[in-house]
Amino acid sequence: MLVLGIESSCDETGIALYDTDQGLLAHALHSQVEMHAEYGGVVPELASRDHIRRVLPLTESTLKNAGKMLQDIDAIAYTQGPGLSGALLVGTSFAESLAFSLKIPTISVHHLEGHLLAPLLEDNPPAFPFVALLVSGGHTQLMRVDGVGQYELLGDTLDDAAGEAFDKTAKLLGLGYPGGPALSKLAQHANTNHGTPRFKLPRPLINSHDLNFSFSGLKTSVLTLVNQHQPLSSQTQADIAYEFQEAVTEVLTKKCMSALRETGLDNLIVSGGVGANAKLREKLNAATKRKMCKVSYPRLEFCTDNGAMIAFAGAMRLKAAEIQHENNYSFSVKPRWNLSELQAP
Repeated sequence: MLVLGIESSCDETGIALYDTDQGLLAHALHSQVEMHAEYGGVVPELASRDHIRRVLPLTESTLKNAGKMLQDIDAIAYTQGPGLSGALLVGTSFAESLAFSLKIPTISVHHLEGHLLAPLLEDNPPAFPFVALLVSGGHTQLMRVDGVGQYELLGDTLDDAAGEAFDKTAKLLGLGYPGGPALSKLAQHANTNHGTPRFKLPRPLINSHDLNFSFSGLKTSVLTLVNQHQPLSSQTQADIAYEFQEAVTEVLTKKCMSALRETGLDNLIVSGGVGANAKLREKLNAATKRKMCKVSYPRLEFCTDNGAMIAFAGAMRLKAAEIQHENNYSFSVKPRWNLSELQAP
C-alpha cells in the first residue's frame, strides 16, 4: 500500500511517500524558519499562505523522486491537528480534494502520534511496548506506548514545555529564532572550569514523586541571572546557556529513567524537536547504558515536523485496521486535540 503523507501543522510543509512493503520511498520538506525569523516567531497567516504555495510543488517533486504517479497512491494521510488552524486547513483540504479526485481513502493523523512513531522509521525500529519521551514544540510528555493508538500518559508538563523554555530563554539571551538550536550552539562556548559551571540553576520537579515537568520557573531564574549581569558579555551568555541546557536535560533524563523503572520496561524512545539536542542524547545514552536499557531516536531530519512521520502513522493505522474506507471527503481540523482521545485502529 502506497501512502502519501502531508504535514502542515505549523511552519514546515512536509510531503512523503511511504510503501508498506518497501518503506519510505521519498520525502520533501520546506521550512519557513527564515521567513518567520524576521518577526521573532511564527506568524500564523504567513505560515498558511506559504503552505498554499509549497504543498503542490513538493507533492510533485516527491512523486517524481519516488518514480511514482498520482494514480499509484492508495491512500492519503494528513495532519488534522493539533496545530495552527489555517495551516492545518491547507494540508487537510488539499488531501481530501486530491483523494476525492483519485477515489482513494484518507486518514487523519494526530501530529503527536506522528512524532511518537517516527523512531519506527529507522532500520532497527524499537518493538512495542516502550516508554516515549515526546519533546515537541509545546509538548513535554512521557507516554507508555503498547501499540498504534495504545497510549497511556505517564507525565506531562504543568506549564512551559522544554521546547518553549529553550526558545524563551534564547530570547532572554538575545538570540534569534528559532532559539533552541542557537542556545545549544552557544552553550558549547561556556567556561565550565573543568566541570564546575559558573552558574547554578534549579532542576524543577527533579525529586518529585511523579513524572510531571515544569520549566517556567527555570526560565524565571534565567531572567534573574540576565538582569544581574547586565550588560551581558558573550561569555556570560554562553555560561548561562550551558547551565540552562544542563538543567533541562538533567530533568528530562531523570524523569525518563524513573518512567522506565515504574513501568518495568527497558525500551525508551525519544521524539520531537528537542530530541535532536546533542546534550540530551548524551545524557540519555549514558543513563540507559548504566541500567542496561535501550534508547532509540529518529534520525535528526525526522525530529522536527515532517511528512514521513505522517505517512508512516497513516500507513500503520490503515494496515492495523484493515480499513475499507467509504469517504464522504468532508473534513475539519483540530487545532487542539488531546492525544489521549485517540483510539487503537
